[in-house]
Order: sequence, then structure tokens, then C-alpha cells
Amino acid sequence: MIKKFIDKLLGKSTPGTSGGKPHFGKREEVPASVHGINPELVDRRAADVVHTLKDAGFEAYIVGGAVRDLLLGLRPKDFDVATNATPEQVKALFRRAFIIGKRFRIVHVVHGRGREHEVIEVSTFRAYLDNSAAGQVSGNEKTSKAQLSGMQHAVDASGRVLRDNVWGPQDEDATRRDFTVNAMYYDPETQVVVDYHKGIQDAKKKTLRMIGDPATRYREDPVRIIRAVRFAAKLSQLGFFIEAKTAAPLVQSQTLLADVPQSRMFDEMLKLLQTGHAIATIEQLRKLGMAKGIYPLLDVAVERADSPFVKAALVDTDRRVNEGKPVAPSFLLACVLWEDVRKGWEDRMGRREHALPALQDSIDEVFERRIGDVSGRGKLAADMREIWVMQPRFEKRVGNTPFGMVMQPRFRAGFDFMRLRADIGEVEEALAEWWQDFQTADDERREDLLDQAREEQKARLKAQQQAQQPVVRRVPKKPAARAAATADAAAADLPEPAEDGSVPKKRRRRRRKPGGAGGDTAPAISE
Repeated sequence: MIKKFIDKLLGKSTPGTSGGKPHFGKREEVPASVHGINPELVDRRAADVVHTLKDAGFEAYIVGGAVRDLLLGLRPKDFDVATNATPEQVKALFRRAFIIGKRFRIVHVVHGRGREHEVIEVSTFRAYLDNSAAGQVSGNEKTSKAQLSGMQHAVDASGRVLRDNVWGPQDEDATRRDFTVNAMYYDPETQVVVDYHKGIQDAKKKTLRMIGDPATRYREDPVRIIRAVRFAAKLSQLGFFIEAKTAAPLVQSQTLLADVPQSRMFDEMLKLLQTGHAIATIEQLRKLGMAKGIYPLLDVAVERADSPFVKAALVDTDRRVNEGKPVAPSFLLACVLWEDVRKGWEDRMGRREHALPALQDSIDEVFERRIGDVSGRGKLAADMREIWVMQPRFEKRVGNTPFGMVMQPRFRAGFDFMRLRADIGEVEEALAEWWQDFQTADDERREDLLDQAREEQKARLKAQQQAQQPVVRRVPKKPAARAAATADAAAADLPEPAEDGSVPKKRRRRRRKPGGAGGDTAPAISE
């Protein structure tokens, strides 16, 4: 018992064990006649990477989510490869290959150029080893001893894994993975699936099950909490669900996320919202009782997911991803935080501040209050600010402003943002239609549109002026006042008041001048 306790304290136990000899699963080789994977769904470039590695004498397989999707009859969007070759050995086999990462070093093998390029991610089998044995691993990375020299444990006090760059055999690598359906290996040449943890059975049962003890695995890497939600959301449309034992520690384990670097948390949040299943992700978070506490910006997105504007943005993001179109994190975050920006802007305008400085001040306040250091992430913050600042400029459709707008690099993002605002009635639909026409029109048509905008502006100004002019109405006098006016008029030999109480002016009689030399004469008017 004491030895087991010490082994566990020093990190010698592995997930799913209670210390002592680890259990890495039993290797099963499942032929094509059983798993039924269609080889035509396999990416040719991923198969070429596997072939090159095997030709060089190494083991190599397509691994992870790609195998899961192939088993489900889906065409994977990304293909990863696992091998027993070290990163340096992999890099040496390919003309365009780059070693990346620090916490876990992998190789990106690049095929093609420009927009048509594809990256195949190649990782080395990882091992479960204590620090004393780390330097003894055959083919281990050169820097492992130096990196581990100051470490006395394989995990920290919370159970989080401190090192990943220690290579080992395939069975240990499979146990290091999270869910059983993500821990299978497929050889595209022999069409055999290697399965250590009943992943094929779980795929058929549509079950997401953590390898080993879930609470321990979440302590090893708290980001697995977010991955559990993401996979559940992605596969929910196929009927998948999280196994009860795997789901049970999720809420309690959320506090572990406080130890994860903010940059990694930010990236994981974007994966939740930008992988084509944002709406399903929100539903899963609420269903699992995790609507709050993962990440502040995600909390805001979940809270506002039912508001017309944010919901329209999430639906539009899902649509674009599923159509293979690019999405930008700046656009979605600008939508989520627009409510804050708009309210701050309106408050400042109500205090008679100038429009543009008021908008800029509101944006600065939102950056500081909502996303903190993310506002310093360079292009992300700049793009969000540009989308917001562009909104009042859409109202100006005269002069050269429209021509300058459509030439801006972020015009399309700003227009799509305004388009969503029009869809929920925040701005006029006619404004969005005008800009839709203008950006695609030729020069002649653009002049017509500008004339139309000028006429609309004149009509609006005229209507505003008419609305501002006071309406003068005569108020009739009361009967008593009219009777008094009549009596006074009679006494003063004045005309009788009219029906509306007004008194007509008394006509003054004109006297003729008396006749004189050289002057015209006229009969005198008798009194």
C-alpha cells in the first residue's frame, strides 16, 4: 500500500489505474470486412504521408477523429497521422515539413500552396513514464533530460501532466488519448483498424466514453472538459451522448480550467463556437449545467445566445462552416459584444458627445471590461474595432464615401454585420439592399444608386423640417366674450364682431380736399 501511495504521489500511476502496473488495453486488429470503412473517403495526401513513413521503416497510421468519422461514413475535414518516428526523423522525410509546439512537439507536413494547401499533422507515439526513466526511452527527443532536470513529478499537485514530449509504444499512446472513439488507428494500405479500448463498439453504440477514470483524466489536462462538450455537440446530430460516468465529474472539474493559460482557453472557446456546431454547443453547455464558469467571453455568448442578433450570428457561422466558407473570430466576437458597444454609444450620444469619439470610447470600455488582454491580440482587436466603426458610415451614401467603403479590406465583414442588423430590424432593410447593389454594380448603376440616395435624403430632410414647424390654430372666443365685444363695439360705434369673435377693422371715411386753384374739385362728403 505504501509503495502504491508513493508511486501515485510521484506520478507513476496512469489514468484509469489505482497505481502500480498500468493497463494499456488489449490490441485488436479489425479488418475492413468488419469496420466497413470506405477507402475512397481517405484523403490521398494523408495516405501518402503514411506510405512515406512506412517505406522508411516506421510504423504509421491515420489516427483520432478522422478514424471515428470514417467509421461513421463521414468524410473527415482534417487528417492526423501517428508514428513511432521522432519529429526530427519525420521532418527529414518530407520537403515541406515544420516542427511546431513546445508542450507537445508535432510536425506539419504541407501539401500544395496558397488557398489549396493542406496540412497533415504528424505526431509521435507518447509514453507513460516516470522522470527517472524518461532519458532511457529509445528515440526520445534530445532535450528531454534538460527539460525534466528540475522536475520531481510527472504531474503537478492538481494532477495536470507536466510533460508530453516523451515517446513510447503505440499501446501507451492510445491510453494517453481521451475518448475511446478517438483512440483508434487506421492503416490505409492494409485497411486494418487497430483498437485498444473498444472504440469501434462505442462508435456503434454512439457513446462518448473517457479512457480510464474521467476525474483523473480531467485533472491531467483540464481542456478535456471543453473537448467533451465539443465532441458531444458535434456528434449529437448523429445520436451520440456522453456516458454518465464520463459526464458526472464535468461540473465539479470546471475549477481546474483556472490553471490553463488564457491564450489556450481563448483558442478552445473559439473551437466551441466556430466548428460548425455553435448552436448545438450552447445546448450541450446548458444541458450539462456548464452555462457559466468555463471562460468569461463564452459565458456572455451563452447568455445572449437567445437574443435575435447573437442567435442570427451563431446560425450564420454554423452555415458558413458547413458550406466550407471561412469564418473569422473577430466577426463572431463583434456580434456577441455589440450590445455592450451599442448601449455605451447611445448613452454617450445622449450626453451630447460627438458620434465617432463616443463610439470609440464605448469600444475601449468594452475591450477593457469584457476581453481584457485579448484586446491586445493585434489583428483580432483591430478587426473588431473596424467592423463596429464602419456601422455609422453605412448611413452616409453621398459623395465619395460609398466608393471608399467598398475598397476597405474589412468591408465585407462590416457589411455582413450590418446585414444581420437589418435581418433583426435594427436598421432598415432598404439600407442593406442598397449596399448589396452598390458593391456589385458597374459605374453607371452606382451613379443611379447615388442619385437615389440623394433623393431619399432630401425627402427625409423635408419631412423632418415639416415635422419641426409649429402648427398655428385660432381658438374661438367664448360666447360671453363675444357678447361683451359686441356691446363694446356698439358703444364705440364699431362694427359688430364676426361669428368667430374677431372684430373687423372700421373703415375710415376719406374726406375730399377742398377745391383750390389749379386743383381738382370734388363734392364734399356730408357727415
